[in-house]
Amino acid sequence: MKKSTPFFTVDFSLLCLSSFLFFSSFNMIIPELPAYLTSLGGEDYKGFIIALFTLSAGFSRPFSGKLADTIGRIPVMIIGASVCFVAGMLYPLLSFVGGFLFLRFAHGFSTGFTPTGASAYVADSIPYQRRGEAMGLFSLFGSMGMAAGPAIGGWLATLFSIETVFYVSAFTAIFSILILLKLKETLPTKEQISWKMLRLKKDEIIEKRVLIPSGVLFLCCFSFGVVLTIIPDFSTYLGIRNKGLFFGVFTLSSLGIRLLAGKTSDRYGRIPVMRTASATLVFAMALIAFSETKSALLGSGILFGCAVGMYSPTTAAWVVDLSLDQFRGRALATMYIALEAGIGIGALVSGFLFANNPENFRLVFLTSASIAGLAFLFLIFMKKDRQIPAQV
Repeated sequence: MKKSTPFFTVDFSLLCLSSFLFFSSFNMIIPELPAYLTSLGGEDYKGFIIALFTLSAGFSRPFSGKLADTIGRIPVMIIGASVCFVAGMLYPLLSFVGGFLFLRFAHGFSTGFTPTGASAYVADSIPYQRRGEAMGLFSLFGSMGMAAGPAIGGWLATLFSIETVFYVSAFTAIFSILILLKLKETLPTKEQISWKMLRLKKDEIIEKRVLIPSGVLFLCCFSFGVVLTIIPDFSTYLGIRNKGLFFGVFTLSSLGIRLLAGKTSDRYGRIPVMRTASATLVFAMALIAFSETKSALLGSGILFGCAVGMYSPTTAAWVVDLSLDQFRGRALATMYIALEAGIGIGALVSGFLFANNPENFRLVFLTSASIAGLAFLFLIFMKKDRQIPAQV
């Protein structure tokens, strides 16, 4: 029996740390944005806080996928983190509704680039038999950043001001970039960047091989858009002062299960894990809909985090399974387009249904549960799954 191939190398460790800082950076400001936009007179545009961000992220994915497959994984990651820094520095300066919405759109390019390059970097470095496990461990650090970011942001906003949160977010992105500069590129053959690389052909936008897992992810991520948009107001409605508390709870609950879900999908297949994830998501959103106390909401957040912790690394591994090595960046970009579309549409629909009326909270969350239910039903009728070879 051959010894298991190690993957937790120095470069992998540095990438995980950089990912933690990157996700902390842009998640740090999210819980405070609805109230901040309201203070600017833009309370009717709350649905655009997440929707504009995900729109630009989705728009940039085909470009980041192509660039990751040509100029390299590391430059693409650096581009995304640099956008986080610039946006964080500009929020306090463009303190009017139009300027804020413009920055939310521009800020989205950060997640359009960095996660695409990072996921491709991990896929390049990890043996096939441990792909799900590695994706789970890598996403664990991103989730830790997503948990730490809102908690730190809420704490800073309470002690200081929203402007302080913006500046801390910006400089967190700088530290992420400094770590990336220490990594070794994994793309075998790199090209010099040129303007012609920004011209996309039809077959360079979407990787058809990964449409099925991407479609399932779209249905699951609808709920994520709902949570990001509505939970801050729902938390206030239930008397929770720190609007980042729910985000911290659900993200922390997703940490441990990510590694387990990845390893399980390596052994038993991606689809069985995705079925469990989508069923858990339906249950979680239904429980949120009927939450009337702080404890009930946070308990629902634990279930929501478990669902996210299962479907995130499993979908990434499923996409890499189906992709060709030379188009790995494009395949992962397609997956992230679906992710952003789900989050963005979820944000827009939830903002429309909520309409700043607390009586509509239950309608919003039950609608989200129904969309997640579609993913579960689709997966139930899927019988084929690419077989994962036994580790020897």
